[in-house]
Amino acid sequence: MTRPYQRNPRYPAVDGAVARGWDAAVRTLPAGPAVLAVDGPAALDWSAVHGHLSDALAAHGTSAGFVDLRTFEADWDTVLERTGDGPGADPHYLPLARASVAGVYAALPRTDPPDQGLLVVLGPGAALVGHDLLWYADLPKRYAEAAVTAGDPVLGVNLGRHAAPGDLRRLFYADWPVLDAHRDAHAAGIDRWLDLQDTGRPASIDGGTLRATLAHLAGGPVRTRPWFNSTPWGGQWAATELGFTPRGGNTALGYELIAPEAGVLVGDGPEAEVEVPFQLLCVLHPEEFLGAAVHAEFGTSFPIRFDYLDTVRGGNLSIHLHPREEYMRAHFGWAYTQDETYYLTATDGADSRVYLGLQGDADIELMRKQVVAAIEDGEELNVERFVQSHPAQEGRLYMIPAGTPHSSGTGNLVLEISATPYLYSLRFYDWLRKGAGGAPRPLPYEHAFANLGGTRRGEAVGRDLMQQPRVLREGDGWHEEVIGALPEMFYEVRRVVLGPSCDSAAMDTAGRFHILNVSSGDGVVIEWGDGRTHDLAFAETLTVPARVGPYRLRPLGSGPVHVVSALVREDR
Repeated sequence: MTRPYQRNPRYPAVDGAVARGWDAAVRTLPAGPAVLAVDGPAALDWSAVHGHLSDALAAHGTSAGFVDLRTFEADWDTVLERTGDGPGADPHYLPLARASVAGVYAALPRTDPPDQGLLVVLGPGAALVGHDLLWYADLPKRYAEAAVTAGDPVLGVNLGRHAAPGDLRRLFYADWPVLDAHRDAHAAGIDRWLDLQDTGRPASIDGGTLRATLAHLAGGPVRTRPWFNSTPWGGQWAATELGFTPRGGNTALGYELIAPEAGVLVGDGPEAEVEVPFQLLCVLHPEEFLGAAVHAEFGTSFPIRFDYLDTVRGGNLSIHLHPREEYMRAHFGWAYTQDETYYLTATDGADSRVYLGLQGDADIELMRKQVVAAIEDGEELNVERFVQSHPAQEGRLYMIPAGTPHSSGTGNLVLEISATPYLYSLRFYDWLRKGAGGAPRPLPYEHAFANLGGTRRGEAVGRDLMQQPRVLREGDGWHEEVIGALPEMFYEVRRVVLGPSCDSAAMDTAGRFHILNVSSGDGVVIEWGDGRTHDLAFAETLTVPARVGPYRLRPLGSGPVHVVSALVREDR
């Protein structure tokens, strides 16, 4: 039996239940005396949190005093300096900030327990002050990105500047790295997790349930909550085929599994569910989830991502590339770079193209002059004079190592499989397109030219970056093939082809997580352990933790099924 694409996959809470509302959360607190720290990201309506929590405590007969940490913030210039954004900083990017949340504050207050009742300390970094109980009030990152983009004066703020709307540059490179590291460091001590998507009626689970649920999820396949973002180039495939409603008019970027932003839904249904960060699985269960060897190499960073680029009835992506590894380390402070691949899940016609690699006779200095002319004078760039254009073929993988110029043309649904540092797309040209506000989209072309690789040009592009599949294993009615691997890329992409006569295909994580996506056909059932199962429909993605070991793929429906997979390679 098959089913449609599931937009809200969820998993039951373990050793507890999801509670709804402030009253339910407050009922778990002692009468005092105690200090309650309520931590969370900057992109929360902290004034509303204060008001709702105060009302709930009063209704419960618990006296409480409040300390708002944001009133202890350092001056803005100090915050900028401490987060690597001082005078002379790059206007497009920052190195990923390594500062502590404490650096946002001039000083942290002393919090002695009150004589009676509760002292509640609110704000980002509250876990750093002395406390008896710790709550973490979260809001999924998609809300912050949307709010900052819209200039929302309440949610669209950055750390250290709570009185004015923020900017995406600081959100991506300062706030998120600092706050993620802080959250991860305190995850084992959280007493209650609150999901603030509905500020007036939050969903929550206690810390024991949070950790028990994550421990259970680390032992079997798990799928994150997908969503689609809109951009100036976005298409309509996900709206038409998957039922997503595009808030910005299109379904450009599909967040199937981008670990730093992904969430897992826990609970029994929309009225009783919390969204918890996927990243906590890597933090609390790194060896079980990632595998010992992957954990040793990447720490708690989940190093591979799957997402969709939807240009069906949309526009071309910008011509861009990603920084080479040495440049990524030196300029942006991250240990590995975004080598990526495009898997063509669908196209809407024979004219669809993929731009990839340099022409054999590409003149880089002439390309630079024309890029500058496009930016300064609005002159169109003759893209195919410099960058190769290839037919977009369904089922083909296009390899895109760092330093390689590329773009998906209009009319494609691309499953982008790449390394996870997703924040540094270095653009040359954006087809003279305007951003949402009517201004030209920023083009940090100097960074792009500094990383432009000269070896992937001419015939080498077709030979190295558009590889022919090679069979790795086969069985009765099925085979597994490698469809993309390069010496400089730490992961490889495979495809399992399950024919109409196939009963099931035997797989094994062999100590390294797998990511699976059904790229064609109705879907599969994943079977592991002593009869445990998880189904996966067309276009869906899930992670099989390293701990699973042997598992089987059983096809659904009557026709063949293709499952695209990725894993960290051993032979490098």
